[in-house]
Amino acid sequence: MNLIVSTHLAVTWMLVGLIWVVQILVYPQFRRVASAEFRDYHFAHCFRIGLIIAPLLFVEIATVAWLFYEGHRTRPLVISIGLIVVVWLCTAVFQAPIHLRLMRGFNAALIHRLILTNWIRTLAWTARGILVSLALL
Repeated sequence: MNLIVSTHLAVTWMLVGLIWVVQILVYPQFRRVASAEFRDYHFAHCFRIGLIIAPLLFVEIATVAWLFYEGHRTRPLVISIGLIVVVWLCTAVFQAPIHLRLMRGFNAALIHRLILTNWIRTLAWTARGILVSLALL
């Protein structure tokens, strides 16, 4: 297995693990933060999660582009690339606007919407992990 394949598999599964932690642990904990501290807590979350996820997203997109360039065009890999688009669109359409609104302060209805819409990303990244494994292993 070459370095690009190994790296892409690893980063894909890191993102799968991360999104499940966010979905099951992090976002539900937003409900437990006192209103007075919520803005600072939420800002710290957004900043710190960005430090973790931005490099992973960069490596994910760079390695899948390289694999595609090298001729890896199996159906599972191509579908998994489509799921990257789903994840990014979901982030742009749902999660980012909700996080921007949460920057103003605690809002239980927005947190609930954040958790519900994040299932799209959670399931898409999970499917990506399975598809990438099928395509590259």
